Amino acid sequence: MKSILVLGAGRFGVHLIKQLHKAGDEILVVDISEERLEHVLDYVTSSLIGDSTDEDFIRSIGVSNFDICIVAIGDNFQSSLETTSLLKENGAKFVVARASREVHEKFLLRNGADAVIFPEKQMAEWTAIRYSSSNILDYIDVPGEFSIFEVEVPSSWIGKNPIELKIRQSAHLNVLGVRRKGGELMLDVGPETVFEEGTSVMILGKDKDIKKYLHLNY
Repeated sequence: MKSILVLGAGRFGVHLIKQLHKAGDEILVVDISEERLEHVLDYVTSSLIGDSTDEDFIRSIGVSNFDICIVAIGDNFQSSLETTSLLKENGAKFVVARASREVHEKFLLRNGADAVIFPEKQMAEWTAIRYSSSNILDYIDVPGEFSIFEVEVPSSWIGKNPIELKIRQSAHLNVLGVRRKGGELMLDVGPETVFEEGTSVMILGKDKDIKKYLHLNY
């Protein structure tokens, strides 16, 4: 469980807070609007009404006590930039800042952000890849040149196991799990696990190997 400070309770902030709540994290949310805070009161440990660009207010929060500070402000880049800078100046351990445009990233990083996220861009990429092929069920981008795909079991795999298919040796891919017909995810995939029709597999590999072996275009 982590202690997390979320600054901004707009649409992105609300979705973020709900997911953090599911993970069991302790959450303090800050927003200048009392009305926006009312939408997340059931999901946070505490909330504060305040201006995150006010240095005295940021200092009063004690931002150094949080494991992560997330700047979820999306409609005002100047406020996001000032908030990010103030957090770092006041001892924040790790600051994640939201950006809507790539040109904003370098300014956020220069002003204290440890990481920058692009929710709209990242969701657009996920959607494009997810629906670019009828057999892709899910997709996770791994930092670097790797990805994890959940795909329907290729027809050429049915009735065979990883040893027979030489998945790791010939394709340089790793099977992380198999999802059964009922939705159960089995993670203990062994060399003699037989792939069945109607199931799906989670595959980890370099993008170029996944594209080549599974004939994906993304």
